[in-house]
Amino acid sequence: MRFRTIALVLFYVLLVILITPFIVFCMLTGLRDPLIAIGQWAMRVSGRVLGIKVEVSGLDRFDPRTALIFMPNHTSFIDGPLLEMLIPGAARVVLKRSIVGIPIVGLGMRFVGFVPVDRKGAEGGKRSIAKAVRMVKEKGYSFLIFPEGTRSRDGKLQAFRRGGFFLALESGAPIVPVTIRGTFELMPKGQKYARKGTVQVAFHDPIPVTGFTIGTMAGLMEKVREGIQSFEGR
Repeated sequence: MRFRTIALVLFYVLLVILITPFIVFCMLTGLRDPLIAIGQWAMRVSGRVLGIKVEVSGLDRFDPRTALIFMPNHTSFIDGPLLEMLIPGAARVVLKRSIVGIPIVGLGMRFVGFVPVDRKGAEGGKRSIAKAVRMVKEKGYSFLIFPEGTRSRDGKLQAFRRGGFFLALESGAPIVPVTIRGTFELMPKGQKYARKGTVQVAFHDPIPVTGFTIGTMAGLMEKVREGIQSFEGR
């Protein structure tokens, strides 16, 4: 278990060293898709190194050419990279500022459209959501955002925060609920090493936000919660 995780860390260190000139080249020439492709490839390699098998369903429920807001449950550090690998095309992420502060890698994240958010202040969160809304409307980007805001400590679905729902309402992008099963058992919050095993990911039918307002946001949040909880798995 520890050997696999250490091997993965060494893989990423070597990868960053090797692709740093390419990241700089892409930033100077405005090429974003190649960086995203490399990131998704690295995540696929990560899954193999860690011994994680993925069973996915529901990819035929939505049009990947449409701007969408993907909202999954969140129980493990594995969740984000896993979904970035599975979502067709690419989904940008609204994520902690500390992550995009990682040298070299953070620059690449910002360049391809990942949006950092400062969780310490409400105004910082509003600015980040406003930036993401512009990207959805102007560039047609999809976004991945965890409605719980942080990883669950017991594997159960927590209360939702409103940021991602503001993003959906203001951009008009439908929400795709996503259920992740198995990552909590492989790497729960606080554990430094990932176990090998099988993960199930189910994408559900998109939920249109047309007709919902800030005043009726609670109803939209409940529909997303029901979507995530609707997957029975095995």
